[in-house]
Amino acid sequence: MRRSAPDRRAGYGITRLLGALALLAAPTLAHGEAPAADSSPAPDQNFAIHGQTTFTVQATPGFNAPYAGTNSLAPHQGQETWDVTLYAGVRPWHGAEIWINPEIDQGFGLSNTLGVAGFPSAEAYKVGKKEPYFKLPRLFLRQTINLGGDNAKIDAAANALRGSQTANRLVLTVGKFGVTDVFDTNTYAHDARGDFLNWSMIDAGAFDYAANAWGFTFGGAAELYQGAWTLRAGLFDLSKVPNQPSLEVGFQQYQVVGEVEHRHTIAGHGGAIRLAGWFTRGNLARLRDLIAAYNATGVMPDNAAYRRNTDHYGGTINAEQELTSSLGVFLRASASDGVTEADDFTDIDRSVSTGATLTGQGWGRASDKIGLAGVVNGISRTHQIFFDDGGLGTLVGDGRLPHPGDEWIAEAWYSFAVIKAVNVTADYQFIANPGYNRDRGPVHVFGLRLHAAI
Repeated sequence: MRRSAPDRRAGYGITRLLGALALLAAPTLAHGEAPAADSSPAPDQNFAIHGQTTFTVQATPGFNAPYAGTNSLAPHQGQETWDVTLYAGVRPWHGAEIWINPEIDQGFGLSNTLGVAGFPSAEAYKVGKKEPYFKLPRLFLRQTINLGGDNAKIDAAANALRGSQTANRLVLTVGKFGVTDVFDTNTYAHDARGDFLNWSMIDAGAFDYAANAWGFTFGGAAELYQGAWTLRAGLFDLSKVPNQPSLEVGFQQYQVVGEVEHRHTIAGHGGAIRLAGWFTRGNLARLRDLIAAYNATGVMPDNAAYRRNTDHYGGTINAEQELTSSLGVFLRASASDGVTEADDFTDIDRSVSTGATLTGQGWGRASDKIGLAGVVNGISRTHQIFFDDGGLGTLVGDGRLPHPGDEWIAEAWYSFAVIKAVNVTADYQFIANPGYNRDRGPVHVFGLRLHAAI
């Protein structure tokens, strides 16, 4: 989606940040996290309000760019994003929670969130505005049905009421929320407001999950927890048109997701392994049809003219392991069929990421965190030909691609706890072959994130 011209004033949202510190909280669903065991049930919390606000600024200096296309990343620029979210929850009956997350956003990603498949800021959406605007990312019902086993305490958090649940349980979620609120979660790399910023670090890069341009959709998910295992399944609406704000309704275009998780302990430290697969049926253009049209006319057609009911599928592996009380590591690998345009996420057909997060106990800053990770993103040979013919993807498209190569990205950050629930994070990313183009880059992205929550 083409957006209005970005605001170039990098400090646009700071004053709003200072004015919003009373509306602060963490953004992710917490029901899938393993709670601490407790023999006595905690009293249920029947109502809660939390909030969060995050301001992020990123800039890139000059880099090699002998040519550029419609979706290219531009050198010598800086952009900012700002958001504030309210999390309001109520318990209408036993085991149930209804949550609503109204949000105000403002700002743009670098080059209108274009030019890098593993985009450097997951706080930047495909839709941006220079003035603050309202959206409703989540409105959902979650029902937990206890099935026995040890009782465990649930601490109060954003999108989680204080209470208790049994180890064995069935959790049903329906409404509007993010697919990755339930699937592909990871303790060390899954929250752009608290850990890594890069799109392909916090989620599996080739997981083309159903979503609108902000990353949310209508649908439902079921999770069955039994001992060390969890089985998950979900059905979700796609966007009406790839990479657009409007969502399909009634599953006329849909995605099915399944995941199996096993939790384990090694030398007293917890870990988990998750295997997932997804299947999409929607109006998508097949890359070979677009390439054939280009070969016949010498002009790359608009994707919309070749969209038809098409299948698109892939799978992910997601692992995490605590090594010490302060150090944890993660690994993700994902792949898709690579024969269609990207639907709702980004232009990645295969991806492998790994990294670590360390808390600051060792240097007397227990609330501080440091993270380091790397990711390699790739595309199919058909996708390479499409981009070399002048095709445009969801995020990338330099007009040509005579020398394709994998996208290599490294990210390092340090989160400094100013006071309780207020953090400042310095972030650096190195990107080789942005948009799979060995003729451009390497790119250095410097970032600063201010986050506060209650």
